[in-house]
Amino acid sequence: MKTIFGKHLAENPPEKTVAYELKFTSKKSIWFDALKEHQREALKKVESVGLYHKITDQPVFYGKQTRFHTKKPFDCFFLKCRAYVVVWFYEPRQPKTFYAIRINDFLEMESASKRKSFTEDIARQYSSELIQVS
Repeated sequence: MKTIFGKHLAENPPEKTVAYELKFTSKKSIWFDALKEHQREALKKVESVGLYHKITDQPVFYGKQTRFHTKKPFDCFFLKCRAYVVVWFYEPRQPKTFYAIRINDFLEMESASKRKSFTEDIARQYSSELIQVS
C-alpha cells in the first residue's frame, strides 16, 4: 500500500502539505483500534497545534559499510496541516480505492458506531476524498 500510495502522491502531489496514516485490510471491515493511540494523538496534534518530530538517525557500526538505507533528508520537522487516516479495502483484481478520512471525522465515526470495526460503506460516508489508483 505504501508503495502504491507513494507513487500516486509523487505523480499527483497535493496542493498543500498533508499528513497520512495508511491502513490496509483484505477483510470486509477493519478494527477502529488499527489506528493506534500514539497515531491518533499525533494526527490530532498535526491538525490543531502542530507536531515536532525528529527523524531517527541510522545506526552506525564501526567498520561496517551500511548500504541498505536511504539518507534522511534533514534532521527534524514541525508539521501543522490536514491529517488523514487513509484506508484501503483490498480486493484482488479490483480497482484500488483509498478512503481519506480526516482525523476528527474518523474519531466521530468511531464514537457514533456501535461496532468495534467499520466497513467500506461506512468509510465512504465519512471520507473527505476518494483516491482512485490504477
